[in-house]
Amino acid sequence: MSESPAESPAESPAESSAESPADVPEALRFEATELVDIHFEDLDANGVLHNSRYLTLFEHALGAYWYPRGWHHDPKRSDMPDTLQVVRAVAITYHWPVMEVGKVAVRFWLDRMGRTSYTYGFEVRSADGSVLHADGTRTQVNLDPATFAPKPFNERSLAAFSRLVRDA
Repeated sequence: MSESPAESPAESPAESSAESPADVPEALRFEATELVDIHFEDLDANGVLHNSRYLTLFEHALGAYWYPRGWHHDPKRSDMPDTLQVVRAVAITYHWPVMEVGKVAVRFWLDRMGRTSYTYGFEVRSADGSVLHADGTRTQVNLDPATFAPKPFNERSLAAFSRLVRDA
């Protein structure tokens, strides 16, 4: 855990409503930020956000980002061709506890985009971005729904992901 909650302020969040990379300022192009609610039941007996909830907050942020952009877990309802993606690995580091209900900012991007998998980077910050509570990575693999073998991403999916990919 960090010695102080004072961290460098987060960069301004990218506009979630922007549809094309050309509409997003260059400095914000490769990330997204969603505000996510923390509820009383997310806190442990000490009044601290339970460690398992950080990944749930990240999951909620991903849903808030991708559902309005046409992705749905049900292939019949999804505008995206690749809908079966599973988590292969997760790593998280906790920096400063969340000690109250309210909103946090979950910032995320793609560190790596491969042929059949990708790796998100993410941060959980205070709603104003000034306190880094946790950061981590999550790798997901795209699977063929018939065989459950890794499957290359469709061009449309690659185009949708490209807005979040950071330059190498």
